[in-house]
Amino acid sequence: MSSGLLLVQALNGLQLGVLLFLIAAGLTLVFGVMDVVNLAHGVQYMLGAYLAVAFAGWTGSVWSAVPLAAVACFAIGAALERLVFRRLLGASHLDQVLATFGLILIAEEGVKWVWGAAPLTLAAPALLSGAIPLAHGLRYTTYRLAVLGVGLAVAGLLWLLIERTRTGMRLRAGASNAAMLSALGVDVGRLFALVFALGAMLAGFAGAVAAPIVSVDSGMGASVLILAFVVVVLGGTGSVRGSFVAALLVGLTDTLGRSLLDAGLGAALPPSAAGMVGPALASMLIYLLMAGVLAFRPGGLLPARGQA
Repeated sequence: MSSGLLLVQALNGLQLGVLLFLIAAGLTLVFGVMDVVNLAHGVQYMLGAYLAVAFAGWTGSVWSAVPLAAVACFAIGAALERLVFRRLLGASHLDQVLATFGLILIAEEGVKWVWGAAPLTLAAPALLSGAIPLAHGLRYTTYRLAVLGVGLAVAGLLWLLIERTRTGMRLRAGASNAAMLSALGVDVGRLFALVFALGAMLAGFAGAVAAPIVSVDSGMGASVLILAFVVVVLGGTGSVRGSFVAALLVGLTDTLGRSLLDAGLGAALPPSAAGMVGPALASMLIYLLMAGVLAFRPGGLLPARGQA
């Protein structure tokens, strides 16, 4: 593999990683603070993409569609927490899984009813529709670089929120011991509502910025949910820092691992055999990574304070 192609795949891996982080950050906060297994978290990613397409059509601008979609997902998350997830607090994880799986079915059928079953597309803004030259004549799309930059900026803002504000202090305390936080007089119910709505907004924002890159369809949330859970487990439940490191690691493993594996098998095996073995092994790379890390660090790479 040439150095230029390796650079392209590394950028693709980092871009996938920051999107996974935006999804997994909310997921790990909801699980760490509320102790709720939310299989419907991928629905917020899907809704963010659909709402971005809708707002872009109404306003004629992708620049306004993305923040509007994020705000709408925050409101939807707050409503879901009030109507559904507040009732799941303290329930068994099996009940939570069944309830949130039902939400997935309702949401997927709902978007089909509103927008139709055909996949939708969203064009990148004209300012970011070009490409920049890389080594050896390769070019990389400006929009993907912008997604990478925005994702890193949001990750930095989230770090400031959690590590440098009173609200972040309460979030960290809730992830470590919610019962003790409640005993100290903190309104844990309000904290839970904020955590859930914030997580929904982050996932919706990820879907909105990913809409010009991926096909917007009703099943797009399920495809990223599994990877988001891998990130949460790999980084350490309740740990946003761990989710960031794990998301970048998963993104790079997925893209670079597939490319290097295809190149290696293509050199060592006949094309027909490489075509059969390569996809099967590539789909296992992330899970092999997770198994290898957890064998040495069962709590994850950077577990939340008090959970190491």
